Amino acid sequence: MDNAGRAEKAVSNSELPIAAKAALRKHVKGIVAALAPAEKDLAAEAARCILRTQPVWQKARSILFFAPRPDELDLWPLLATAIEERKTAVLPRYNATSRTYTVCQVHDPARDLCVGKFNIREPVAHCAEVALNWLDLILVPGIAFDLHGRRLGRGKGFFDQLLKTVRGTTCGVAFDEQIVSEVPVEPHDIHLNCLLTPTRWIEL
Repeated sequence: MDNAGRAEKAVSNSELPIAAKAALRKHVKGIVAALAPAEKDLAAEAARCILRTQPVWQKARSILFFAPRPDELDLWPLLATAIEERKTAVLPRYNATSRTYTVCQVHDPARDLCVGKFNIREPVAHCAEVALNWLDLILVPGIAFDLHGRRLGRGKGFFDQLLKTVRGTTCGVAFDEQIVSEVPVEPHDIHLNCLLTPTRWIEL
């Protein structure tokens, strides 16, 4: 049985979406955790190469990146690439007052980043905010994705809040092991436009 099949088996169709999400989240996290560091590095390099060949990357003037966690596909080197190509490179920044994320432009990763909420790198205070509806390409991490554009996040809803406002191309970023046949959804969940894995670029 393949990874998608095992993940599906872990989630009963009779479960409520919240319970089904929790079961799928736990199962896929276990699969990704079993990947060797060298395997993750090779997968990330392959995904970065695929992304750079896509017209949506080449045409994008502004791109929202994410600072990867250890269990996420690492596109981080492309932040510097985007800046070198004179694109507007943007990262989420947590707003403690509103308990939401805004997005801010990064000019120099060495100067413009700090460790913020959830121990994740984010723009410092002097970085200017960017309007979400101005972004051309939005790179979206997650725990699991399916080929209908559905995404399973970490359960906090932060990216769903951002995705409600963006108008650009939304791209899920995942290891191949994170692609399943069906992700359970709730009414607030946002569907993505495409998926990037180490082996595929998928238009949805």
